[in-house]
Amino acid sequence: MDQNQRTAPQLEEDEREEKEGAKAAGADTPDEAEEKKPSIIRRHPLATVIAVVALIALVVVGYFVWLVYFHPYETTDDAFIDARSFSVATKISGYVGDVPVSDNQHLNAGDVIAKIDPRDYQIALDQANGQVGVANAAIASAEAQIAAAGAAIEEAKAQQTSSEAALQYAKDEDTRQQQLVKSGAGSEQAAQQAASTLRQNQANYAQSQASVTSAVKNQASAKAQKASAIASLHQAEAQVETAQQNLDYTTITAAQPGRIVKLGASKGQYVQTGQAISMFVPDELWVTANFKETQLADMRPGQPVDLTIDAYPDHVLKGKVQSVQPGSGTAFSLLPAENATGNYVKVTQRVPVKIVVDSWPEDIAIGPGMSVLPTVTVRPRN
Repeated sequence: MDQNQRTAPQLEEDEREEKEGAKAAGADTPDEAEEKKPSIIRRHPLATVIAVVALIALVVVGYFVWLVYFHPYETTDDAFIDARSFSVATKISGYVGDVPVSDNQHLNAGDVIAKIDPRDYQIALDQANGQVGVANAAIASAEAQIAAAGAAIEEAKAQQTSSEAALQYAKDEDTRQQQLVKSGAGSEQAAQQAASTLRQNQANYAQSQASVTSAVKNQASAKAQKASAIASLHQAEAQVETAQQNLDYTTITAAQPGRIVKLGASKGQYVQTGQAISMFVPDELWVTANFKETQLADMRPGQPVDLTIDAYPDHVLKGKVQSVQPGSGTAFSLLPAENATGNYVKVTQRVPVKIVVDSWPEDIAIGPGMSVLPTVTVRPRN
């Protein structure tokens, strides 16, 4: 029978007979020959030792690389340049007369940002100065009235003294004439004349007392007018100060060095009180890096930091940690987390760390919001 026409069972039976014949002849089968073949370690012992030593050396080198180049540092990609930016707003209303600056321009403290038409506020200042003049004139008039009232008081007191002396003489004369009439040595007409003179002097004395009282009251009234005039002067001076301040507010200046951003004012534009005309970015910049709370174990203020700005990777900056916020970012958010309610899932929090830069480069544009990659040296590099 041809070999190709043999069935599978017949083939298996032939292979079995060949193996049994080989065993009877003392020859090894292929499987046994493979089992008796020496291992790769016995065949290449030197190469195996070299490989093991190389692996151990690689592990040791890797450990020291990690110890020197990774272990001493903490880094995060959640970091950006920060600043206390604010909007520049008007304190008064009016038409913008001039805008001498342009977008993104750097300004020094005191440089003019915009000017509002000052004519209305200059008129208000002139009116307030006029009120000051009126109040000063009223004070001068009151002082003159006080002086006149003082002179009138002195005159009335002198008249009172004179009428008092005349009254005393009239009393003595009336007493003398009454005694003469009783003794028969005087006339009845003389006694009546003395009595009439006494009554006239009494009336004159009462009139002089009233004149003194009236003069005193006139002086008190003049003093009250002076006090009122002084109060009007203070009010007018306050109006002058307000008008002068409003006039000064027509010139909007930079309070500190920085850059103008998003300038919205234009010449001829009418602005309301408190309307924002631009944003202002101060020169004082820093980096806010949001590290995971598990990275803060060895982080302390004063530690050195290497920084790279994503926009300018060739500029490596030097700085230091200034402070670590006492709390996570979510704790001070508008809607802080309420872990005591509902189901709780623990999430590693991030804590803002303030990093100050030793010197910012002046040949590139740097501003808030730009991404930074900080690397803080938190452990000694041994």
